[in-house]
Amino acid sequence: MMIQLKEYTTETGEIIVYNGAPNFEKLELLSQGYGDIWHSSFEQGYKNAFPEVVYQTISFYTRDFDDLNECVSWRVNPNQFAARKSVWVSCNGFDNDYLSPQMQAIDFGFRAINCGAIPLYVKGLFENQNKETIAIDAKDRYAFFIKKYKVDHALFMLYRKGLWKVEEWRAFCYATKNFKRTTDSYIYPHRLLQPIQGNPSVSYIIPTMMRQGYTLKLIEDLANQTHKPTQIVVVDATPANERDESLYDFKEFPFEIIVKWQETKGSCRARNEAIELCTGDYIVFGDDDIRIPPEYIENHIRFLQTYKASACNGLDVRADNESQNLDDLNAKLAAMGKERYLTGVTQVFNNANNCVKREWINKLVGNDVNYDGGYGEDNDFGLSLIKSGVVVLQNPFSANLHLKPAMGGYRFWGKQATIMGKKRKKQPWELDTPVKWIRPLPSPTIIYYNLKQYDAKILGEYRAKYLAFYLFKGPIWSFPLRLAKLPYRQLQFNKAVFYANRLIQLGKRTK
Repeated sequence: MMIQLKEYTTETGEIIVYNGAPNFEKLELLSQGYGDIWHSSFEQGYKNAFPEVVYQTISFYTRDFDDLNECVSWRVNPNQFAARKSVWVSCNGFDNDYLSPQMQAIDFGFRAINCGAIPLYVKGLFENQNKETIAIDAKDRYAFFIKKYKVDHALFMLYRKGLWKVEEWRAFCYATKNFKRTTDSYIYPHRLLQPIQGNPSVSYIIPTMMRQGYTLKLIEDLANQTHKPTQIVVVDATPANERDESLYDFKEFPFEIIVKWQETKGSCRARNEAIELCTGDYIVFGDDDIRIPPEYIENHIRFLQTYKASACNGLDVRADNESQNLDDLNAKLAAMGKERYLTGVTQVFNNANNCVKREWINKLVGNDVNYDGGYGEDNDFGLSLIKSGVVVLQNPFSANLHLKPAMGGYRFWGKQATIMGKKRKKQPWELDTPVKWIRPLPSPTIIYYNLKQYDAKILGEYRAKYLAFYLFKGPIWSFPLRLAKLPYRQLQFNKAVFYANRLIQLGKRTK
């Protein structure tokens, strides 16, 4: 599709390219914010178009969400959209390898989100609400998967669409013959961070368990910040017989320190107990086993203010060993090259490193404690923010070094889930039905996440992919053994679904 776009110049001199008839007054305001591509495609028939993306992954943006006037969505309508010209040029516009203009536009939005640009649905930006019929050819579907991912994902789609369907095989063969996987090498340039406006207050939350020494090092890093937090809230779950309460007899520090000994269990409860004590304009969440450079908090605030955003996910860098320090962090960041500066929307949410305006955290009423003892609480919190209307950005300027020591931490409880028999410690998600003979896999809280945030259909695809990859991934020599174990693995999955449904019945809990 050789598209001819019109141009609009904003008050700041930036060029916006567009197709259709946008509301220019609204477009002017949008150009001052975090978005880079804008459309109103939900009313035009594009909401949740190209659902086959689920055959590759389940991410924050697999599905479009309801009841939002503005949100991230890469389902662009080719006939009604606007974009910064710099994004259009950086992403090389529409890809003419696709047969359908609809798929070309959807691919453009998808490529943009992966190179650091932000495509947004904006209700009412385009008044045209004529619904289009979205008809994506099978050849375009397979071309998308072959061009972007390993062939495994295209094969999985073939399996899910029906191995007996001749037209699916033809489309698969067409794509594999004509295209190969390509990696987008460009990264959309980040904005120049502006100085902090005003004097925003920051509360820093540290949940910790059996890692008091690491917590003290983190507090020392916080004391060296160029923009110091006004408040540190430590929730310590170290058992009474293993803790040293004198360690928190602090000398003079340039901020308030609150230490709360946790009597409940779980990191979600710990964070919620800390949130109740926070008074800052922003809340920064961090794990107890990280090191942070002096500009860490300053760059979180500068980033959010520059992009006019309310939440961001920082850069979490894994250490090679627990003895590494900030010099090692700088070396790792330098080795990342230009990929280090990928901004845009975050694909995951990491409680080891994020910053959120406190007003939005209060609206969520904290973390869902149904995740305690399991996994997925980070992404649940992030996706809950997104569903409430927050665009969560990726901030590459606030990096931490994650030491990941072998001992301590809240994962102590989760590790108990791998133990069977009398030595097993009951997990919170077991409720009043302890695990006996069949250990649920994957973690019931992962299943709970899919049911809570998406629906049973998404869970069905997750199940199919989980079992298919279990069966076919791995050495060929062990395939007969995996095949023999497949019925038991299905029983384990069903057991995980059982516990997840119990959590669904309870609903979100914060205490």
